[in-house]
Amino acid sequence: MNLKMFIFLIGLLVFAGSCKQQGGHEKIIPIEDFFVKPDKSQFKLSPDGSKIAYLGIHDHCKNIFILDLARPDSSKQLTYQSNYNVQWFFWADDEQLVFSNTQSPADSLRLFRIHVGTEERHPLVDPAKVRLRWVAPLRSQNGSLVLGMNKRDSSLFDLYRVYMDGRPTQMIYKNPGNVVNWFASPDGEIRLALTSDSVQESILYRASEAAPFKEVMRNDFETAFIPMGFVKGSNTNIYALSNDNRDKLSLVEYDAANGKEVRNIYEDKLGDLNFEGYSSIRQEVLYTSSFVNRNQKNVLNPTLKEVYAVLKKKFPDMEITFLDNDINLNGFIIRAYSDVHPGEYYYYNKNSKELKPLIADNPKLKDLAMYPMEEVSYLSRDNRTIHAYVTYPSKQRKNSPVVVLVHDGPNRRTEWGFDPEVQFLANRGYTVFQVNYRGSVGYGKDFWTAGFKEWGGKIQSDITDGVAWLIHQGIADKDRIAIMGAGFGGYSALYAAAFNSTLYRCAISSSGYSNMFTYFREIPPHLKHYVQLYYRIIGNPAKESELFQAISPIFHADKVRIPVLYFQGGKDKFTSVTDANQFVGKLKNNQIPVRYIFKKDEGKRFRNEENVVEYYQEIEQFLAEYLK
Repeated sequence: MNLKMFIFLIGLLVFAGSCKQQGGHEKIIPIEDFFVKPDKSQFKLSPDGSKIAYLGIHDHCKNIFILDLARPDSSKQLTYQSNYNVQWFFWADDEQLVFSNTQSPADSLRLFRIHVGTEERHPLVDPAKVRLRWVAPLRSQNGSLVLGMNKRDSSLFDLYRVYMDGRPTQMIYKNPGNVVNWFASPDGEIRLALTSDSVQESILYRASEAAPFKEVMRNDFETAFIPMGFVKGSNTNIYALSNDNRDKLSLVEYDAANGKEVRNIYEDKLGDLNFEGYSSIRQEVLYTSSFVNRNQKNVLNPTLKEVYAVLKKKFPDMEITFLDNDINLNGFIIRAYSDVHPGEYYYYNKNSKELKPLIADNPKLKDLAMYPMEEVSYLSRDNRTIHAYVTYPSKQRKNSPVVVLVHDGPNRRTEWGFDPEVQFLANRGYTVFQVNYRGSVGYGKDFWTAGFKEWGGKIQSDITDGVAWLIHQGIADKDRIAIMGAGFGGYSALYAAAFNSTLYRCAISSSGYSNMFTYFREIPPHLKHYVQLYYRIIGNPAKESELFQAISPIFHADKVRIPVLYFQGGKDKFTSVTDANQFVGKLKNNQIPVRYIFKKDEGKRFRNEENVVEYYQEIEQFLAEYLK
């Protein structure tokens, strides 16, 4: 054992032995316990419900294992890879799985078919440095699957038929330049296509594969129409989420042949519906949900409604996620979780009433008291309602040190559920404040578009107004407030350090966007068609250079007056190591306390387990020093 590792382990032992957090509260939980990764994952039922496939560890690599529900003695390990992890897989039919062990976009695509019974496997495509997009539904039709690959052009995905018996892959549709997705009808024919230049989207339909596609709908970028799949027994009607002529995404039935909405099946007036609940093997929407209601299900299928009611009784105060089901709705893979419970995975059989545990998300935290998320709202300075979550350290609800944790995106959101980062911060005695500022998704298109071109404007003032609300409510100690985040959250932390140094005591940025000009230069080829949308959301660096200079923290580093902890991954696709070095260098030249942690093999988020522990050790030490 080398000296560095010895010191690291001794530090962990000393740390684990500590029994009090700051302020004299309950036991400190070791950092590594918050971020334990389960050794089994991706549980998936065969269509007939007889088997569960999942990823487990063998010889330090992720491999596929089979749990045979009908014949337990036949359960087995299916793959024996020792050099590559299986990254993902799916059931092509009741006896065959398709899997990939491609490790990163820089690697060649490696795609295989394996038979569960005979264990015969063979490659489905020739290895090549390409990306793929599967075409729903993911199941074998007449011995083949359909997928999109950017083999011909890195920015375009053409349509290919992949044969399960190993015949050569066949291109069946050459992308004219704007198709981003396709959908197959129940008979396996590709009848629906989605085109986009990121500003305008179109839905194309054709009566058969022998007929040409015709445009049946065109939307601007503010209007979303998201196909889910075809209606059972129909080659014309589909289920979709749509906010056409409404503010919130609702579940609708749409006649693709005639380009018209047939009916509005369900909507939630408070927020957009989540993209979930459609069963491709049944061609049916089983349920809907919205994050504004803690993802509680509005169950449309009578059988599933009965199952959901049983499971809710078994797991009070928790929510149920349906991860998979068989074609007859008898077997289900579920996850039960809450804001104070990391979650556990189960197999549930409706007929036998068996509830079989599969794996706990984090057994280290299973029986420990965690900290609930409380939803709050406040008015921004222009009278817009802003929703947020507050997680309090135990029994400390007033005059507390606060960490403002800004979500990435900004076209994402914070939602109710278990967050190990939040729990770590609360366990260390900090109140955690998470804002769904304007531009966050899920509250309708008006709230989303209100954040356009406001990266350095009203989005930041929404966060600032939230901090002012915390102070006014007596929750926050105004002299002990930190701001922290990754990606856009890291950008907000750097922005706050430059422009709101009097409000915050310190800032923590992980791969934050310091230079918005660079952000556009780093967009990879397969995302280039989104550039026009980014111009609308952020701005056009060529035409609005003054705006970009005004909102880029790197040009205002001389204004920073508070300590900064800066993490940077060498493989982050949207931030530049050169910019990070330059920003940190300016702070050092100005005698501003700055701690810079660079990991060349990490991206926006650190993934290596040792690096993750170091990441949170640095955060813990930094906050303890400046939020005492």
